[in-house]
Amino acid sequence: MNQPLSISKRNLTMLVDFYELTMANGFFQNGLGDVLTCFDLFFRKVPDQGGYAIMAGLEQAIDYIKQLRFTPEDIDYLRGRKLFSEEFLNYLAEFRFSCDVWAIPEGTPIFPNEPLITVRGPAIQAQFVETMLLLSINHQSLIATKASRIVRAAEGRPVMEFGSRRAQGTDGALYGARASYIAGCVGTACTMSERDFGVPALGTMAHSWVQMFPHELDAFRAYAAIYPENCTLLVDTFNVLKSGVPNAITVFRELEAAGHAQESFGIRIDSGDIAYLSKKARILLDKAGLPKVKIVASNSLDEYLIRDLLVQGAQIDSFGVGERLVTSRSEPVFGGVYKLAAAGTPDAPNTLIPKIKLSENVSKITNPAFKKPWRLFDRDTGMAIADVITLAEETIDDTQPYVIFDPEFTYKRKTLTNFIARPLQVPIFEQGVCVYEQPTLPQIRAYCTKQLDTIWDEVKRFENPHAYYVDLSEPLWKLKRELLDRYFAD
Repeated sequence: MNQPLSISKRNLTMLVDFYELTMANGFFQNGLGDVLTCFDLFFRKVPDQGGYAIMAGLEQAIDYIKQLRFTPEDIDYLRGRKLFSEEFLNYLAEFRFSCDVWAIPEGTPIFPNEPLITVRGPAIQAQFVETMLLLSINHQSLIATKASRIVRAAEGRPVMEFGSRRAQGTDGALYGARASYIAGCVGTACTMSERDFGVPALGTMAHSWVQMFPHELDAFRAYAAIYPENCTLLVDTFNVLKSGVPNAITVFRELEAAGHAQESFGIRIDSGDIAYLSKKARILLDKAGLPKVKIVASNSLDEYLIRDLLVQGAQIDSFGVGERLVTSRSEPVFGGVYKLAAAGTPDAPNTLIPKIKLSENVSKITNPAFKKPWRLFDRDTGMAIADVITLAEETIDDTQPYVIFDPEFTYKRKTLTNFIARPLQVPIFEQGVCVYEQPTLPQIRAYCTKQLDTIWDEVKRFENPHAYYVDLSEPLWKLKRELLDRYFAD
């Protein structure tokens, strides 16, 4: 697939927090630039107090890393700041990414505190990619997670992403549409997302179309004449039940008489009491002999409003969801972080020594060392049981009993005997060379659907979801305790 213009025409190397440059210069000056490090990207809390999130944005993170190059203009700008040594600027001019990267594939259900992306490589390089990795994963995972909730609320009815005009900037619209599609939306209003990503672009008319004609019926007839096989009419410009639906019925009957199938007709309601109006509109359409005409609802919808509409018996066949989806209005921050997990020393630059970050806030204490996340599935049902984070050198032998336990309340233990253990991460870069075969967007979307089916419905509840277990292996838990005890002993 061709790269989107928003990526291909921009060098994003300098889209970093400035401290990544000041630290890189400091590492360089102190002989730490090439010391081996390991960083984890993870998040601490599921948005909207939900039970799961959806991994998205990896493709854009990969594209960024592939194009990491400092231009002469970048070097001149940094030289002008008079903060960086000339030797460091020469280093940047020859900068080439050589890290190893592992990541959880897009579309995978993900949970707090497990490494979504692991970067292992020289300190300057591994630290430098922090901002763009977080930007890519935080944004699209947030929108994909919100879209998944909304799609589930619709109970099989198609959901269209209609939020381009309310998105936070051009990339918010473009990549928000991509993330929404991964999580199950059938299409988007954003035409550029179809051109660049293949996300189906959908849409018919605005109120201005109706207002441009002398009468509503004239507007509907004019539209139907151009698009008889895709004729969805916006019926709330004036009065849904007194004029909009009756005029739509007149046009649909004319189209049907001309040989067009009513399955390709629809009305859209964008204001008012949608539950009431949709039920009344359905009655009018059915009485007119048009039972196959679809009713589309839009207007500031989210998962809760959609759920309530269906509980009220609203006669809606599909939904267009705008700003509350593309901005994740209810909780617009995903909260992913990027933390050092291990590092060498100048005397032993290639030996990874586990590192831990402490905090007065217990939830911000990190898991140390170079690690690997696993997902354990019930062998009979295929459902996910728990995730386990192990040290990188560990394996989980699913032919033998395996004990999982709560990292905080360690007396809560369970022995698994009939399970399958699968690593969650896959290799993305090896010594700076991309080894990952990027799936197509439809493949990611299908994978997401399949993987969500392995998560119990109790975990996917909107309110008070069941807590999915993300446990630590015994060796990793002991290492973490040793580091904590050593710190507090000092």
